Amino acid sequence: MPGETGGCRVFEVQVEVAEDCTVCRPVGELDAYTVGDFREALGSVDESARLVVDLSGVPFMDSAGLGALIGGIRRVRDGGGAISVLCDRPAITRLLHTTGFDRIVPMVETMSAALEALGPVDES
Repeated sequence: MPGETGGCRVFEVQVEVAEDCTVCRPVGELDAYTVGDFREALGSVDESARLVVDLSGVPFMDSAGLGALIGGIRRVRDGGGAISVLCDRPAITRLLHTTGFDRIVPMVETMSAALEALGPVDES
């Protein structure tokens, strides 16, 4: 089965903290079996962060993944942070558009557009 190696699902989440933003990059299928790792990674991000969630490595996402993404967004927004989603996969973009997600969070197709969507860095 795609996404599996020796009976184990291949999924990882990379979190990179840069000077002006944090990038959370899940890689692999984001579903009920893998959502715990994604939720944990989003929970490790500073609530006031400028966060880009890069879904370019996610070929499939179900409602569990969508729920974790919305929860992470709510947490960052409630903490005063900013968030954008990089999504260049048509199937994921369609899911997020169909659910209305793209009306509450900027969705873009490149990292430069994702950084721009976060707005200016607060120097205070």
